[in-house]
Amino acid sequence: MRGTQPHRWVTHALQLCLVAEALFALFHQHWYLAVLSLLVVLITFFPVLFERQFHIRTPPPLQLLILGFVIASLFLGEGRGFYSRFWWWDIVLHTIAGGLFSAVGFLLAYGTNGIVRIRESTMVPGFVALFAIMFSLGMSVIWEIFEFGMDRLFDTNMQRAMLNDPSGLTDTMWDLIMNALGALMVSVLGWRCVKYAKQGVFLKDWIDTFIERNPRLFKKSR
Repeated sequence: MRGTQPHRWVTHALQLCLVAEALFALFHQHWYLAVLSLLVVLITFFPVLFERQFHIRTPPPLQLLILGFVIASLFLGEGRGFYSRFWWWDIVLHTIAGGLFSAVGFLLAYGTNGIVRIRESTMVPGFVALFAIMFSLGMSVIWEIFEFGMDRLFDTNMQRAMLNDPSGLTDTMWDLIMNALGALMVSVLGWRCVKYAKQGVFLKDWIDTFIERNPRLFKKSR
């Protein structure tokens, strides 16, 4: 578990920075930024709680990427106004989100089938890749429903006007398209690295790490 130490140091450093930012925002009475900062801090503890509750450990690089995405989305995007300052910020984040959800879909597909090693699996790589894409698209739709609900219930502006469309529909459709693109790229990469047993590919390494860190999930098939 030596590889987890740098991951923990980076996580703790980010948590300290976010707490300092929350205190600074409270001092200057920037309540919205303070709440977002504290919310992100709470989210950073989710992987630890998830491991303790379900005894499932995710690869440290994936945890860092998810943490970075949450910071970029909530803290920088919503809190610091990056969505308004940079037109491409939302597009990039939704593409990354699609890829991350697809990677999680790969882990779930193999993790819930009790496989000791991927090469011993009878699962068809193409089917797993399709499941990963569908999982990513499903999570993207849930997020868009969440944005719609927040805008209607709390008068937020998560579904923004785009390309002369004030309804937010164009923004929603481009979000889903970029999510699908990110999911497709990662799923194709995952399909290739699993089908042809490519070493050194990040997704293959994540799956191997996931298997090694969760021995209880993976039992020798009879």
